[in-house]
Amino acid sequence: MRKVLPVFFIAMIAVLAGALAFNFWRDRSKGDDAPFGGPFQLVATTGEPITEEAFRSHPSAIFFGFTHCPDVCPTTLFELDGWLKQLGPEGENIRAYFVTVDPERDNVETMKAYVGNVSQRIMGITGEPDKVAAMLKSYHVYSRKVPGENGDYTMDHTASIFLLDAKGRFRGTIAYGENPATAIGKLKKLASG
Repeated sequence: MRKVLPVFFIAMIAVLAGALAFNFWRDRSKGDDAPFGGPFQLVATTGEPITEEAFRSHPSAIFFGFTHCPDVCPTTLFELDGWLKQLGPEGENIRAYFVTVDPERDNVETMKAYVGNVSQRIMGITGEPDKVAAMLKSYHVYSRKVPGENGDYTMDHTASIFLLDAKGRFRGTIAYGENPATAIGKLKKLASG
């Protein structure tokens, strides 16, 4: 019973995040053609600075999570990498990113090792906590530190993959646990349009 409750809450957060993202996209698509989110200055796992311009030169799949995540984050990154591989040349123009919601623990080296164990295609992004917090706010990403035992903590966070077109405009989400065929269909649509 103890394991069922966390899975239930994670699923509920994913559904809520997907609904919020859809509503935000629907509201913005009624005439506002501006790029999604706001400006940011963070650091990629290459050690190089990265800004919002990275999301505006090609289609992007962006997932927000943290390296101490027990199941949602590694599962989502593994699935995203697999879906991109299945697309083959059709999805070569899509860039994938993993943005930390826990910059206190997720420095460049930690992010590089974590993401590198799952994918060579996904780039990690981190930075100073205040700059990460500002970026999360501008992208309408929910995150909250949850105290644990012995001074440890975990993070609640939006569990959907955000899809942005080559101009940085919001084009939808892939929900946590979404049907793989549906997810691949969304990525194909993103790549082609």
